[in-house]
Amino acid sequence: MRAVGVNVHGGPEALEVVDLPEVHAGPGQVRVHVYAAAVNPTDTLARNGARAEQQKADPPPYVPGMDVAGIVDEVGDGVSTGVRIGDAVMAMVVPQGSHGAYREQIVLDARAVVPAPAGTTHVEACTLPMNGLTARLSLDLLGLASGQTLAVTGAAGAYGGYVIQLAKAEGLTVIADASEADHELVAALGADIVVRRGDDVATRIRAHFPDGVDGLADGAVQNERVIAAVRDGGAFTAVRGYPGEAQRGITFTATWVRTYDGEFEKLDRLRQLVEAGAVTLRVADTYPPEQAGEAHRRLEAGGTRGRLVITF
Repeated sequence: MRAVGVNVHGGPEALEVVDLPEVHAGPGQVRVHVYAAAVNPTDTLARNGARAEQQKADPPPYVPGMDVAGIVDEVGDGVSTGVRIGDAVMAMVVPQGSHGAYREQIVLDARAVVPAPAGTTHVEACTLPMNGLTARLSLDLLGLASGQTLAVTGAAGAYGGYVIQLAKAEGLTVIADASEADHELVAALGADIVVRRGDDVATRIRAHFPDGVDGLADGAVQNERVIAAVRDGGAFTAVRGYPGEAQRGITFTATWVRTYDGEFEKLDRLRQLVEAGAVTLRVADTYPPEQAGEAHRRLEAGGTRGRLVITF
């Protein structure tokens, strides 16, 4: 079975096509024949050695990837989610060793695997699970109610776009940042107000909401530079573990999407929102396994709008 991984950490050129043994579904598991795996920033950390300490318990190759879409080809005993052999599905993967999304075949807990949105391709479907669940978790942590205000940084990215769309589906007022080139895109995603991105974005947000917003989802990893945008007693969530410093009664949380692994109902709800047209899937380009390094190189260069996808 083909996979894409690294035997030695390094730059994009370290990624290579490797051969892995076939795997089979056990009790409570399903096997997916993978046709598409999205490329995310977190994948580059698995490749470049930034997570070497966590990986050292497993032998190489280390296979990155947190998003898959494909066809179920094996169902273990005791699976009760309704997923059957032949179904088009999508799933979030929590990588460990060679168990990452960049592989032709993967076995997952049945509750991690949900039907792909009707009418979507494998390439489109694989762009939803991890970033969609990350956005869902951020909103759950912020705990805002309909009518409240949410600021989103990094709004043009996959995570930011999903946060905007999920927030609008829940009746929130959204102010989001964008470069001049991305202004139209972020507005089309549903942001009520779009301000110019940058280190002074908190000031721009306060210009519209002088008392500050009720919550902020920091997809741009600006951390302490954007806390000023949040009102006293508001909420702030970070995607890279930034803990925040106690101030003004603000509730700080970290969005770690791995905690939503196996949350069948939450991922299936995202599917329903895609089918209803409330959430849109964005694909930038596709690459064969042999060109996975080029996909990483392009992602790290920045400016990609929509997900790059490896196709098997």
